[in-house]
Amino acid sequence: MGAVFLRDISCGEITAAVERLCVTAATVLPPALGILLECAWEAESSPAGASALGDVVANFKYAAESGLPICQDTGMAVVFADIGQDVHITGGLFEDAVNEGVRRGYRNGLLRSSVVGDPLRRENTGDNTPAVLHVRVVGGGHIALSVAPKGFGSENMSAMRMFLPTDGLDDVEDFVIGTVRAAGANPCPPTVVGIGLGGTVEMAALLAKRALSRPADRRSADTYYAYAERKILRRINALGIGPQGFGGDFTSVAVNIETYPTHIAGLPCVVNIGCHATRHAACTI
Repeated sequence: MGAVFLRDISCGEITAAVERLCVTAATVLPPALGILLECAWEAESSPAGASALGDVVANFKYAAESGLPICQDTGMAVVFADIGQDVHITGGLFEDAVNEGVRRGYRNGLLRSSVVGDPLRRENTGDNTPAVLHVRVVGGGHIALSVAPKGFGSENMSAMRMFLPTDGLDDVEDFVIGTVRAAGANPCPPTVVGIGLGGTVEMAALLAKRALSRPADRRSADTYYAYAERKILRRINALGIGPQGFGGDFTSVAVNIETYPTHIAGLPCVVNIGCHATRHAACTI
């Protein structure tokens, strides 16, 4: 075997990158989502819905220009990290470096701290840590980071169901539509709907969360699921909930489905809804 050359990446670099991403994600809407919202504004037939969309568009543009958060709920920091197996992390622990980046990002960026240290004994941690961290080991000598702050107006509308292996696409569609109908105006539509199918319960939930970080204008590479995404989006918008719940044509602007192999005896499905400010920012170091 040949020699293996590792690339050193310091915890300081990781912390600095996460800090920048926290602020960027909170203040700059992903470009594809911004375009979809502007197109929805131009096409919305409901006067009330169009007015609401006009405010949404004006708000995210002002946020980017001013450096102010798009929404007062700057979310719980969800961090996706793909670490190359040829990377050697120096100067500390990776998770500590990520949390320090979140701490600095939220404090220095004057972002709201929304995390409590215990689910039932609800004392605020004061710095929005800890992050929810998902790590994959991949090939290469780089670290790809993505920060996706998740507000809980939309997160609270999540739902999961264990389908039978005999159930099909129509059953999944009905479940998604029912979830969006029950959510109503709570997730601040127009939404992005992330759907995770397969794996186990926790994998389906992770897939649904990852689905929200896919560019909103990119359909599944699998034509079967790309068709399903378009069909579900049409059915959602036929509900008439509309922008901010005022009625209209655009309850959602994107449906993203991610899948994983699963057991012969089951079909896990998780729906994770993102608000009109479905935020994420990414970099590679």
